[in-house]
Order: sequence, then structure tokens, then C-alpha cells
Amino acid sequence: MTRDQIFEFFRRLAEDNPSPETELEFGNPYQLVVAVALSAQATDVGVNKATRELFRRVTTPQQMIELGEEGLREQIKTIGLFNTKAKNVIALSHMLLDEFGGEVPQTREELVRLPGVGRKTANVVMNCAFGAETFAVDTHVFRVGNRTGLARGKTVDEVEAKLEKRVPQPFRRHAHHWLILHGRYTCKARLPECWRCPVVDLCAYKPKTPPPKTKLTKETSPRT
Repeated sequence: MTRDQIFEFFRRLAEDNPSPETELEFGNPYQLVVAVALSAQATDVGVNKATRELFRRVTTPQQMIELGEEGLREQIKTIGLFNTKAKNVIALSHMLLDEFGGEVPQTREELVRLPGVGRKTANVVMNCAFGAETFAVDTHVFRVGNRTGLARGKTVDEVEAKLEKRVPQPFRRHAHHWLILHGRYTCKARLPECWRCPVVDLCAYKPKTPPPKTKLTKETSPRT
């Protein structure tokens, strides 16, 4: 895509959804760290279902430690890899208390030191909790970046670097949200819904998907 095409790409996505937000539910930066850590290989819907009751009881690292690993496992047992994730959440809660005064750090270098927190999680926290212009590349962003030609790369790091270089202002703050939502609901993995895509003419994906055929019924069949 050219610079002008990239600007128009995001302008249209912004026009359709001016203030995109993460679909993970949280009340403060600590809960966001926990939610994103739990979301690995899980859906936001599944994480939200598990954390609604948890987050009514737990809002701080100290409260999570008091709940304990066994209590946390019980709360999140519907999420994949819940045993490992429970260990990481308890461990990161201890680290937050021991090294950061119970507060979530705001830099990527500090965030990735937390157990269970990788670069993508750190980028999400920095963006959603602290307003940083970061580009968290999940499976949706990776697919959309490559499929559309916006940011092609063989790895998530390569796609992130392309986005960092190419996304213009004033779209940098919300860019990864627009891409996630576009990939989740329109540019789907198995069958992209090109017929209703607002950026279809800017996209490099060649086999544009036609609209589904409507089955003929008595009401829709042509009269003879």
C-alpha cells in the first residue's frame, strides 16, 4: 500500500468505529494485565466469562495473593491452560508487590519481566491502560497485515515493525484495535467477508469473496 492508501485505510476504519476499545473487561491496569495474560490461546468472550466474578472480588495484587493459586484455578478453570496461567498470575502479583509497590509498570522493558507477560501483552497494557502508541500483533492483526498488504511479515515482530513504521497519525493510538476488530468480524480467517468490507478496494487480497447466495424460497423465488 502507498502512504495515501494507508491513510485512507485507517480513515475508513476510524469513520466506521471512532473509538475502538479492547473487548476484554477490566476495571484497572492490574486487572488488564491479568485479563491479557489469561487470554493467550483463549477468546475474549471466554476470558470475560471467567473474570467477571473474579474481578468483583480481586482488584489488587494483594487480593489475588490472598485468593491463592488454588482459588484462582477454580475461578478460571474454563480457560485453556488454566493451571499454568494461575501460577503466572500469582507470581506476577508477587513481583508487582515486591518490585513495583503494587503498581503496574508503564514500560515494555519492565512489563515483560512479569511472569506470563510477553511483548504482545505488554503492548496491550501500555496501549489500553496508559495510552501508549503500541501495536499488539495477535493472530487477527498478523492475518490482516499480511492479507491486505498493509504490513507483511513472516513473524509477529516483522508485522509489528512494519506497523510501527507505516501507521500515520492520527491513527496510531487505536490502530491495533481497528485491525483486531476488522480481522475478528470482517476479514475472517476461513472466509473473509469482502462483500461488506469498507477497505476492499485498498486491499491486496486477490480472490475477493463474493456475498453468499440467498436460498430461494417461496417468498424470494421469482414469479412465473
